[in-house]
Amino acid sequence: MLKLGVPSKGRLMEKTFDWFGARGISLRKSGSDREYAVSVDGFEGLELVLLSAGEIPRELVAGNIHLGVTGSDLVREKLVNWDSRVAELAPMGFGGADLVVAVPQAWVDVNTLDDLDATAAAFRQKHGFRLRIATKYHRLVREFLREQGVADYQIVDSQGATEGTVKNETAEAIADITSTGETLRANGLKILDDGLIHASQATLFRGRRNDWTDEQRKKLKALQLVLGI
Repeated sequence: MLKLGVPSKGRLMEKTFDWFGARGISLRKSGSDREYAVSVDGFEGLELVLLSAGEIPRELVAGNIHLGVTGSDLVREKLVNWDSRVAELAPMGFGGADLVVAVPQAWVDVNTLDDLDATAAAFRQKHGFRLRIATKYHRLVREFLREQGVADYQIVDSQGATEGTVKNETAEAIADITSTGETLRANGLKILDDGLIHASQATLFRGRRNDWTDEQRKKLKALQLVLGI
């Protein structure tokens, strides 16, 4: 039996069901919104498991599920050396959003990461502490800024309403997911010209654990043929 982890609610769940359905495999959730009764038709030996999108990377690595649908940003954020622990089987073409660095629109001379680096150095000299960047994507942001040579900043954890942290004066800049940029603009923020950290979308992943049985490997190959991936 292959266990497939799918987001348990919302548009990600619905779009995942549609994606599999278009390829001849029917995934269904039965009962009320609070119930987790599920069924799979169209492929024998596939079991559906409903989880939060944020749980799926961890469950893949733990071996509790064999396949999982979640955002590519979540896998990269939650898993150290992610590509040695899970493999991308297929980008699914929905759930798209960009993880970006954004600064106040009032910073008219700050449009690039080089500008941000210079501003951060000046900020620390003036205020005596490092410029604060609010985000929940600590790993991705740190790796990106290190690669781009940005220093003299500190990460401020933000698990919700990150766009409002600058207006609330708990951060000077942010790194967050956006689809259209409208919420950023409404909060007086602009995306840096070279501030794209990761273009995320829903992706079908498989675990790379070496404890798969021969039967499970055969099932995966058969499933990939059905899905055309």
